[in-house]
Amino acid sequence: MANKTVFIAFAKEDERTRDLFVGQRKLGNTPYDWTDMSVKNPYDTEWKERVRTRIRRSDGVIALISSSTPNAAGQLWEIKCAREEDKPLLGIWIEDGYRTKPVQMGTAPCKTWTWQNVGDFIDGL
Repeated sequence: MANKTVFIAFAKEDERTRDLFVGQRKLGNTPYDWTDMSVKNPYDTEWKERVRTRIRRSDGVIALISSSTPNAAGQLWEIKCAREEDKPLLGIWIEDGYRTKPVQMGTAPCKTWTWQNVGDFIDGL
């Protein structure tokens, strides 16, 4: 299997969870890599251009969904951008009991955080 690159969209408030999520990749010899663009100013044109370029270069996008997501302008824009670029998109619930899917996800699925769900998504890219 060829190496895959997956863009991770997350709310700034979920940065520690993102660190855990991407850190687990380092535990084994995995054929994929993560990329993300931490938000400094989500409305800055230059930031949006750089994010869009990274999403275009990615094989797919995983959005880490929590109760912070509805107010995370940068993350919501990244999700919207992934759909505009026609990238495979998967939402991962990272908070127990929180199951409100952002409208920006469209018909993309949201699933529980299991490595089987993540691996199945990446294997399908």
